[in-house]
Amino acid sequence: MLVKEKIGNLELFAINNRNIDYVLLDWYETNKRILHKKTVLGRDISMKFLNENPQLGVGDIVYEDDFSLIAIDIKECDAIVIRPASMYEMAAVCYEIGNKHLPLFYQDEEIVVAYEVPLFALLTAGGYNIEQAKRKLIQPLKTTVTPHGSSSNSLFNRIMKLTTDPE
Repeated sequence: MLVKEKIGNLELFAINNRNIDYVLLDWYETNKRILHKKTVLGRDISMKFLNENPQLGVGDIVYEDDFSLIAIDIKECDAIVIRPASMYEMAAVCYEIGNKHLPLFYQDEEIVVAYEVPLFALLTAGGYNIEQAKRKLIQPLKTTVTPHGSSSNSLFNRIMKLTTDPE
């Protein structure tokens, strides 16, 4: 079966007693334009989103007929969960992770990033409140990247000014 677009989301869709089958994706597959997968019930499905970035999320419906729906679910993965104690700590930890060009996720008042041993060691050494846990990475932080500079007006300096009390 070939899918070329999302149809809707389970939260806003009339299910009408149809069976729901799921395609399980890893977090890093949610933006892929071409995927070949099997559903939980064993149906082959090819997804080709040629005109747009799909940004697939939990509950997105990619197929429907009179008897069934096929929706997306995202698998849990090992993750580093960070609970910043202050906005200053939030800025600092996001800056550290951003320097490694790793995608950040924000959900349930936590910063979450896919687990990597070196990053876990770095954050532990930095004294941040972190833990390793299983999480579905579903709410990516939308960020824009600006060139690094040596001026006092760098992104890091602007964040630090926003999160500290003026003296």
